[in-house]
Amino acid sequence: MDFSALATARYSLRKFSSAPVEPEKLALILEAGRNAPTAHNYQPQRIFVLQTPEALEKADACMGRHFHPPVILAVAYDPQVSWKRETDGKDHGEIDASLAVSQMMLQAADLGLGTTYVGMFQPEKLLEAFPEMEGLCPIALLPLGYPAEGAHPARLHTDRRALEELCGICKAVLKISILSKNTGETTVSPVFLFLVVPKATPG
Repeated sequence: MDFSALATARYSLRKFSSAPVEPEKLALILEAGRNAPTAHNYQPQRIFVLQTPEALEKADACMGRHFHPPVILAVAYDPQVSWKRETDGKDHGEIDASLAVSQMMLQAADLGLGTTYVGMFQPEKLLEAFPEMEGLCPIALLPLGYPAEGAHPARLHTDRRALEELCGICKAVLKISILSKNTGETTVSPVFLFLVVPKATPG
């Protein structure tokens, strides 16, 4: 499947089959998460495979909704490793881990498997349930498995905002001269305007 078709076809699966996920397919999905881009390539993402009945039960108890998949991937980041933006200290760990989740979701879909991104969970309870995650910041639980019979995208899956509402074009439309009071030097700087293409009106 080409990427455009894959990105369109992927949906949040909420009804899983009990069929197991083959180890070779799971390995490919984890590899997609490992290869995800991260800020400064610090790779702070941490992925935990939960597939024993005990682990799945513990994870399920931390979630606001229950999907009963054969595998759950718990995704976190290490704040001791993640890059912090120099200007304001912004921690990019959650962004990096989310990129890993996105790549794993797409790889799963390409293999005929389904996922759903679960952000509605209790991080502290998850950390208590799994001591292996001590010191990490969990960002998502990713149920993973084959679609059950009758599974289909949610009604709102294809409701997308128009491209014009989401995208604009930044252009340097004007240059101004600035005279420094301190040095007496003149510099020329561009002024950037954000241009949004308006939606066409009927008639």
